[in-house]
Parts: sequence; structure tokens; C-alpha cells
Amino acid sequence: MVTPQKNSVDIEKWLKLIRADAVGPVTFGKLIKHFSTIDYVLGASVSELSKVDGIGFKTAERIAITRDKFNTCAELELADKLGVWLINLADKRYPPLLARTYDPPPVLYIKGTLGTSDNLAISIVGSRRCSLYGQEQASQFAHFLASAGFTICSGMARGIDTAAHTGALSAGGRTIAVQGCGLANIFPPENKKLFELISNSGACISELPLQYEPLAENFPPRNRIIAGLSLGTIVVEAAPKSGALITATAALENNREVMAVPGKIDSPLSKGAHQLIKQGAKLVESVEDVMEALGYIGERLQSHVTAVAAKASERIEKPLFDIKELKLSADEKAIYDCLSKEPVHIEEIIAGTNLTPGGINAGLISLRLKGLIKQLPGSLFLRH
Repeated sequence: MVTPQKNSVDIEKWLKLIRADAVGPVTFGKLIKHFSTIDYVLGASVSELSKVDGIGFKTAERIAITRDKFNTCAELELADKLGVWLINLADKRYPPLLARTYDPPPVLYIKGTLGTSDNLAISIVGSRRCSLYGQEQASQFAHFLASAGFTICSGMARGIDTAAHTGALSAGGRTIAVQGCGLANIFPPENKKLFELISNSGACISELPLQYEPLAENFPPRNRIIAGLSLGTIVVEAAPKSGALITATAALENNREVMAVPGKIDSPLSKGAHQLIKQGAKLVESVEDVMEALGYIGERLQSHVTAVAAKASERIEKPLFDIKELKLSADEKAIYDCLSKEPVHIEEIIAGTNLTPGGINAGLISLRLKGLIKQLPGSLFLRH
């Protein structure tokens, strides 16, 4: 059963502290441990704050001066307007796997729902600039695992992340997207429809204030949340210094399983995944391999997952939605009418619709998210 969408008790107090200068998840944890309650932390003097391990006098001054600076009332009003709810680390609804990590976010913003079923989660991450092979592997693993009852976690980025989310959605499963910006923003912007689908079939999550922009420094901390929500992380295509490897490292640091899908040995996109395999990550080629990597939990679910995956493979090529049930925009309908079961080049779509390249690109993305069309290498598209 999913949780009710009500804000956590004392959420305003938690927001005040986590938004104070020099207070991150680790420092927040030290403050709570030292003073026992949030009220004591917010009422502590500079002298008292400076006695906390790792907090000197200057840092204590910064905390004391800025702990009432954040406008919590305006933040919660905007959250209510956007349909976003908040929980803190003391809330019973807080994801237990994430709570057991080294530096869990004290406050989580949630658009959608969380439930006990999300405790059985697997993360699938990889390169933004991925190959068709990478997209297909991410989508299929997500589809099979979601069909078996796993929640699929990823970062809603272009490429592998998007393929993982859509694979889970196509199975009618749950998926969680962790954003590297506030939930008042959607990044990348072309994933607006995906954001809506995920929040209706799972949750979009962030630890950042609602209006925070998607800055580069936000993404490494975001990756630790993706890893922390999951029993294990599957890496599908990644460069040697990619965010996917940061997620894998975070998984290892928190005693979670790390798995990698092998790729072509001459592809730069395979180097990160192959590097992980050389370092001991489990090479996975099937959901059975994933279950083996999960140990005791996987053993208990092995036969169930294998049977469900076999059935899911029979329907994986079916559209996410029935075309008759959808209300397509004029642009989407024009593009869809240009396509058939045979591949059509994007130049033919442009010529056949008289739409702008931007309009065609947006329409193609929307149709792909709805599971109505498929993209092939060389800018070719066809109907499912």
C-alpha cells in the first residue's frame, strides 16, 4: 500500500536546519546525534554548536546566523501547489534502504507515492549518449524486473536512464526518478511527459529545494540517493569517468550489489562497465544473473522472476498505451501517420508533415515515451 501524501511532522524545522549554511547531510546527522532533537539544535547557542564534533566556532556562527534564513512557509506553499509532499529522516515512511546509508538526505521532496513495495528496488544507470544496444538492454532489464515486482530507480537523464524508466512503465511497474534539481524544474526539459508518467506510476524525488536549478554539482549527490534506494545497481554503458560510476561507487560504499552489462570491446561506451567487471562487479546478461547477484533475496525470487520474465518477453514489443486510448496532439498525429512498420528516415517525416524540426523532435520523443514508436540507428523510426 502506498503512503498518504501528507507532509512529515516538524518538516518546517528540518527544512530550516538543512538549508542553513555549512549544514549538509553528514553535519545534520552530527547535530541531531549531539543534541538529540531538532528543537535543541535550532535553539543552541554558538558556543554549544561549536562543541559538536567537526564544527568549529566559525562554522557554528554561520549555522546560527542562517538557520532561520530559509523561507519554509513559501516553500511548503509552493510544494502544495505542485502536488509535492515532504518527509524527514525521522518519518516512518522514509525509505528504509536509503535511511541505512552513510549520509541519507534529512529531507526528501516527493512527487508521487512511496510504498513498502519500493523496498524491493534495483537501480539501472548509464550514459546519456548511449547506443541503441544500451537503450535496448536498459529497457529490457527494467521491463523484466518491473514485471516481477521490482521498483526501478534511475535519474531521468537522457539515454540509459530514460530507457530504464520507460522499460518499467511499459511493464506497468513502479519506477522512481531522482532529480539533480528541485521538483519545480524538470531536467532534461524534453522529459516533461516522462516526469508526469513516473509521478503517476511511482515517484519523482529530490533532496533539493523546489526551485533549485540542475547545476553540475548537484548530480554526484543525486547519484548516491539512486544507489541508496536500491538493493543493487546495474550499469549499462558508461564512460570511465561518468556519473554512472559514481552511482556504482556509492552502492559499494553502502554494501549494495553492483552489476554491469557487458558491451562491445571496441566501444568507448563499454569501458566503464568493463572496468567495473574487472574490479569485481557481477557481469549480468539476464534477470537470472541479477537474482544470483542479490544472494539470499535473489534465491527466494529466482523461479518467480524467471517465469515472469518469460511472459514479459512475449509482450515487450507491445505499445505502452493503446493508440485508441490516447489523445494525440496534432503534431503527434501527423508524425504517427507518416510512420509504418517499415523504418522511415527523419527527413521523410519532415517532408511529409511540414512541421519544424523542433516540433518533429518533440513529437518523436513524446511518441516514444508513449511506447507507440521505436527508434533505430541512423535517425530511422517505425511504429511498434
